[in-house]
This record gives sequence, C-alpha cells and structure tokens, in this order.
Amino acid sequence: MYNIFSHIPASTVTDEQFSELLSKPGLKIERIVSTGQSSPPDFWYDQAVGEWVLLIQGEAKLRLADEPAARHLKTGDFLNIPAHQKHRVDWTPADQITIWLAIHHA
Repeated sequence: MYNIFSHIPASTVTDEQFSELLSKPGLKIERIVSTGQSSPPDFWYDQAVGEWVLLIQGEAKLRLADEPAARHLKTGDFLNIPAHQKHRVDWTPADQITIWLAIHHA
C-alpha cells in the first residue's frame, strides 16, 4: 500500500516532480508536485492522449488555448483535457506545495 502524500519534497527547486503511479496500455496515472513552476512562455502542451487532472492540494492557474483566461484551480477541482487540446500551466504558488493527480487516457 502507498500514500499519495508520501515522499513529497519540501521544494522541487526548479523542476516539478513527476511520479508514475500506474501504467497500462492506454492508461498512465501520475502524481505531479509543483512549487512555483509554470510552463515556459509561449509553450503549449499538445498531447496525443486525453488527460484528466485533479488538484489534490494547493492551487494553480491552467490555461486552455481556446479560452481567454486561465482557470484558477483549487483543491478538489478537476478537469478533463481532450487529446490535442492545447493547454499550459500559467502559475503555481511558490510558497505552497501543489499536488496534481494526472490520468492520461487513450
């Protein structure tokens, strides 16, 4: 048995921490830990698979390319991002730990 809150770093310094929790054909579940990271300027994720994300702890601003403003996600908020929906992380707070659960699906 494992715990989603185990082995959380106090700071991820410059990079987010990605931990793969489960991987099967057509499915990958990972925990992402952010402490102030955001996507580089003018960078957009464009993934070949869908991604369902749940903010387990903290907050973040997630922008979808076809929306005028970023969505301000808080603990408990979740969102399904379809395959090839361009998106980016505009902000995570540097003074707190943000934990995402990301489920990548075919």
